Amino acid sequence: MSDATVDDADVEEKKPSKLPMIIGIVLALAGGGGGFFAVQSGLLGGGQEAAAHDSGSEDHAQDDAVETAPLPDVSFIEVPQLVISLGPRAQANHLRFRASLEVPKKHAVEVEGILPRVQDVLNSYLRALEPRDLEAPGALIKLRGQMLRRVRLVAGEGRVRDLLVLEFVLN
Repeated sequence: MSDATVDDADVEEKKPSKLPMIIGIVLALAGGGGGFFAVQSGLLGGGQEAAAHDSGSEDHAQDDAVETAPLPDVSFIEVPQLVISLGPRAQANHLRFRASLEVPKKHAVEVEGILPRVQDVLNSYLRALEPRDLEAPGALIKLRGQMLRRVRLVAGEGRVRDLLVLEFVLN
């Protein structure tokens, strides 16, 4: 009977040590504080104070030394505004959509000539969407990619570089 009492006492004394957890928390706090200090003091990432202390003459010298790349030779073609009525299950009644197409200047006239087809493909695509597709948190990114793909199919290879969403309002 005395052996059983000794075994129970040994089991109670063998609790896992909390020392590794405490050391981990202390090291995480120290690392976070050190990283914060490094960024704020300008050691990493060019902190705000470092930018504020630069003098104007140094900025002009740096501007002269760094050559900027020329802007791409593009035109922007405005797609007429679309107003799409949403179904009865939607939280909003209408979608107001405006976009602009980024095209190389050499293809601007060609793309302007097929603008009614571009408008038709965007209108058809947006009307076919379910309300949940429009109201999802990351919906605009997915929709923009799908619309750009469809516009490129209509316009032809290499004629449209990008689709810029100017207005996407659910009301």
